[in-house]
Amino acid sequence: MKRIALFALLCASLAYARDQRASQSGTLLQMDSVECGTDQKSAKSLTGEIIGTDSAHQKMHTLLCQEYLLQTDRIIYRIRPKDDKHPALLPVGEKAQFHIEKDHMKLRVEDLDDKEREYVVVWRDVSRFRVSGFRSDSGH
Repeated sequence: MKRIALFALLCASLAYARDQRASQSGTLLQMDSVECGTDQKSAKSLTGEIIGTDSAHQKMHTLLCQEYLLQTDRIIYRIRPKDDKHPALLPVGEKAQFHIEKDHMKLRVEDLDDKEREYVVVWRDVSRFRVSGFRSDSGH
């Protein structure tokens, strides 16, 4: 009977441990607006298409995306929101908890709204750290 209870307890603890992701903590250092593509719209109208009077010019403009630096005790991540249409503005200087799943990061800022959001890791850098901490020279 003790073996069955011990086995059940072991299975329950393993299932719980699998559901709990190893969460890491970091600080949002800065936010930048970076070019992440272009948006192209045709200037043609339906009437102009039928009659043939519209010129074939197109309107193009550069799209900007939010990009954040997230510093942990060992790594600096540069991340972009996965949802480009409705990205949330994150508070720079605040702590954030995150975990990495496959090719993206799930990040949560308690002081914002405690909602978990998905981000794409653009790059990460471990070479910027020395024994004394973060080097101030910028260049990625």
